[in-house]
Amino acid sequence: MSRFDQMVDRKKTQSVKWDTIEANYKQKDLLPMWVADMDFKAPEAVQKAFKNYLEQGVFGYSIVPDSLYEAIINWQKNRHNFTIKKEEILLNSGVVPSLALSVQAYTKPKEAVLIHDPVYPPFAQVVEENDRKLVRSKLNTDDKFTMNLEEMEKLFQKENIRLFILCNPHNPGGRVWSKEELQAVGKLCKKYNVIVVSDEIHQDIVYQPETFTTFQNADPSFKDFSIVLTAATKTFNLAGIKNSMVFIKNEKLRQAFASIQKKNCQDDINTFGVIGTQAAYEGGKDWLDDLLVYLKENINTTYNFFQNELPNVKVSKPEATYLMWLDFSAYHLTDKQLEEKFINEAKVVLNPGISYGPKGSQHMRINLACPRATLKEGLQRIATAFK
Repeated sequence: MSRFDQMVDRKKTQSVKWDTIEANYKQKDLLPMWVADMDFKAPEAVQKAFKNYLEQGVFGYSIVPDSLYEAIINWQKNRHNFTIKKEEILLNSGVVPSLALSVQAYTKPKEAVLIHDPVYPPFAQVVEENDRKLVRSKLNTDDKFTMNLEEMEKLFQKENIRLFILCNPHNPGGRVWSKEELQAVGKLCKKYNVIVVSDEIHQDIVYQPETFTTFQNADPSFKDFSIVLTAATKTFNLAGIKNSMVFIKNEKLRQAFASIQKKNCQDDINTFGVIGTQAAYEGGKDWLDDLLVYLKENINTTYNFFQNELPNVKVSKPEATYLMWLDFSAYHLTDKQLEEKFINEAKVVLNPGISYGPKGSQHMRINLACPRATLKEGLQRIATAFK
């Protein structure tokens, strides 16, 4: 039995995924397969590090040790062939807060920011909440998610785009953008003086034979107009520790980001974030290798299930992430009807596709990072509702 088959009861643990459902939907028996965290225990190395910290019993102010930076540098080098120096790393509470800081640091109110459609909902939220103009470029989603570079170039010209937020690997499509794709979009951004913010939080959850390329590795010149956001939290199921990294090689861009961080008093990070990130990067490699095998099997199980049981649902098989994008357009339901069918008939909570942008209409996003027994239960409920 895999360690990931272990059922962990997360109810009444203040879990967003499990404990907000009743308030949201007024029903108790719903199965959550939505919020992107995993129903798996964190690596033993992380649990042990937290235990040691708790045992000393004093939780005062703490410093960020050099050993954390070393762990980050070594992980990026060994896992992604990405060379980063300590002075090029800023720490922040999360990737989404870093997106907001990026918008504030590199654009002015009313200036235009480009995102893809569909894409992770906070991309749009941080742009609009900071009073910037939101512009969406539609991804081609027919067979495999691809960027529409022609449309992007037109938008760069027409809208005078200042900033482009890239999701690499892509959420919800699970695409690992190839080096060639990144080079093509990077050259466009360079041509039109667009700063790139690359959200790479899913960089470690990539399935062979795919290879992840960090945006700054696609071309040596890209470091001059881009920043990279990532974290150990998605990889090792540590979302609650509130810690992420911002990699900025260009000094001018780095100073601009650091200045906004300071103004917002966001240049201090959670002690558990420091401890958990270092422990994960130093001692979590084997756990992650096992996880990727387990998740890939969950993906195959789900893909085959839909092919066999609900062939009208078009499924995008992810190359990365533990999320799957499901197309229910064949059922001709409105987005509201689709969500209600899941809640009231399937008794499963998924993320409505429409929240990812207009192209997400009639789609749902399912989270597969759960024990296989839970996965099969959820799939069976969906099949019963849609057959």
